[in-house]
Amino acid sequence: MKLNLKVWRQKDSKSVGRFEMYQIEANEHMSFLEMMDVLNQQLIDKKQEPVAFDHDCREGICGACSMVINGKPHGPNSGTTTCQLHMRYFKEGETIVIEPFRARSFPVIKDLVVDRTAFDRIIQAGGYISINVGQAIDGNSMPIEKDVAGKSFDAAACIGCGACVAACPNGSAMLFTAAKVSHLGLLPQGEVEQSRRVYNMVAQMDAEGFGRCSNVGACEADCPKEISLENIARMNRYYTKAIFVSEQ
Repeated sequence: MKLNLKVWRQKDSKSVGRFEMYQIEANEHMSFLEMMDVLNQQLIDKKQEPVAFDHDCREGICGACSMVINGKPHGPNSGTTTCQLHMRYFKEGETIVIEPFRARSFPVIKDLVVDRTAFDRIIQAGGYISINVGQAIDGNSMPIEKDVAGKSFDAAACIGCGACVAACPNGSAMLFTAAKVSHLGLLPQGEVEQSRRVYNMVAQMDAEGFGRCSNVGACEADCPKEISLENIARMNRYYTKAIFVSEQ
């Protein structure tokens, strides 16, 4: 199948970027990243600069394969990362627009690669359990209600790709932060530091320049792991409690 690719090219964060057009012939069974590999080989053969893009596991686990495809983070399919998207979902002769995630807190490094270390700093602010519990205990020695464990597991499915930020018109990181807060805060091991965790992580999120949540819901719709907005409501409750605790 022949495709037209409109790809964002940008030398570095200080340079002015632009779209460039390419024509490529791809197999419908290729993944989107395999198609990008073919494009880059085509450019290398012509002694041109290949397109820089992030990738790692190519199994929908790491979240590195972050691209905005035809205006949607990770492409047109719901619950799918870019590396899991296949070319059979596109039509012969179609023009595909490929951009980096666009948010003030995700500066472009080169072409389709953005700096998402802001997420790392949010995690460093409190996305962990530091209570000394001694040696590892048996998995079933601390009873946890199945529904609670399930909600924690669902939140832990967040891969930190940043699609929620790219989809949000405000560039908010609330869904990412809320998923990490819920993952730990719902479990008994994480309850001890719950107030300090949410207070510090939200403060770091604001310091990184992410926008405010206005309940648009685009983050949940475009999340490849379909993280629920329920986590944001939970984090808001935790945060309100944390403010009262800190004032006492």
